[in-house]
Amino acid sequence: MAREFSRTDRVAQQVHKEVASILQNEYKHRVGSIPMITVADVEVSRDLAHAKIFISIYGAEEEEAKAHTKQLEESKGFVRSLLAKRLRMRSVPHLHFFRDESLTEGIRISNLVSETIAKDEAKSKQRDEEQD
Repeated sequence: MAREFSRTDRVAQQVHKEVASILQNEYKHRVGSIPMITVADVEVSRDLAHAKIFISIYGAEEEEAKAHTKQLEESKGFVRSLLAKRLRMRSVPHLHFFRDESLTEGIRISNLVSETIAKDEAKSKQRDEEQD
């Protein structure tokens, strides 16, 4: 019987869990006041040497979110050292933080669809009134 999950998937899942915990607890106390940061996804390379961590930053404007992402990227050594204490691996992946834009992009697309539907309904209503 084949394994359900590959090793990279299991490592990515564990890194996701631990980094989220580190950001919520230790990193937050080290940096000070930061908006809510959530780990949206983690992709681990096949050789387990690198991990791309996609984060969402809530309650921050664009410039502020960029600054927090840069600050997190500069503190990745601290996060990686804490991660090394929590993972039972010979070598811990190098961390690379990226902002996850999927949530804001989804909201933008949803708003565009809603606007288009409203415009179509208004045009349809106008045509019905002209025919009467």
